[in-house]
Amino acid sequence: MGGGERKKYRKIGYTQGVFDMFHIGHLNILRRAKEQCDYLIVGVNSDKLVMSYKNKLPVVSEEKRVEIIKNINVVDNVFLVSTLDKVELHHIFHFNTIFIGSDWKNSDRWQQTKRELEKMSVSTVFLPHTDGISSTILKRKINEKSN
Repeated sequence: MGGGERKKYRKIGYTQGVFDMFHIGHLNILRRAKEQCDYLIVGVNSDKLVMSYKNKLPVVSEEKRVEIIKNINVVDNVFLVSTLDKVELHHIFHFNTIFIGSDWKNSDRWQQTKRELEKMSVSTVFLPHTDGISSTILKRKINEKSN
């Protein structure tokens, strides 16, 4: 997104995730984020990145996860990303608000990230987590039904 295009939008939002086995919790985060910004950029974690911090590959490939997110009507732009460093990502995407699920609100990593981004005038918004659903829960239910 070039400088001229950026000027069209007052509030550029960013969120990032694996988005494996896309479910209503993912959709809720994206919808809630878009309600609070003019332009929503979504970073989809690459398979290699997910492997580096979860020690497992997503069920759905990175290409297919990007394609799913591209086709969500509240998403304005999507990129495959290979870092969790939000300061680095800010330098690339120039967002002024970042959205994350409320389940991360008390994590040391996110509190540090929030402080670092505030120095660049980026606000952090913790969106309500959708209880009772996650890719991990879905995988467990599938395994239970197959046994």
